[in-house]
Amino acid sequence: MARVFYLMGPSGSGKDSLINGLRARFGGQSPILFAHRYITRCWRSGGENHFELTEEEFDQRLKCGLFALHWEANDCRYGIGREVENWLDSGFSVLVNGSRGHLQEAQALFGEALVPVLVSVDSEQLRQRLLLRGREDLAQIEQRLERNRRFESALEGQAQVLDNSGDIEQAIESFAELLYQYSGATTHV
Repeated sequence: MARVFYLMGPSGSGKDSLINGLRARFGGQSPILFAHRYITRCWRSGGENHFELTEEEFDQRLKCGLFALHWEANDCRYGIGREVENWLDSGFSVLVNGSRGHLQEAQALFGEALVPVLVSVDSEQLRQRLLLRGREDLAQIEQRLERNRRFESALEGQAQVLDNSGDIEQAIESFAELLYQYSGATTHV
């Protein structure tokens, strides 16, 4: 069965590193397709490989019904294109960099094909990562940490948890195993 792996986690949890690590690990032999997000943020900011849209371009695509999912967070707008539905209908499993706050919409859209994956990081380590990024002050970081605690509590039992508190290579390997487990692939790349 084709699946949509819906990756979620707080800023600083390493979602982009996990996605990039899977791309490198699989090369051209990936058992999944990687969905790009459409974001009203400069393509050079952060580590995410995304499509940059202006507010006007985002509005146009939204009005044309070109997003399967969309949301606003961190002063940006995010969209997942309808191509994900086409890929799924064609029998391909897909990895989507999603939003914890919009998991219910993803569940309603993709139903049994959805595999929610929550990236978890030890709170103190997450605090250190956010401090090193230098994008927010201490009060904003504490707000993010509290928000993450609420989300993790609310999502308990609803998602596969992927711990990224330690070695990134181990987390990438664990993620790859999860993909194989749910996609039904019988050989490892």
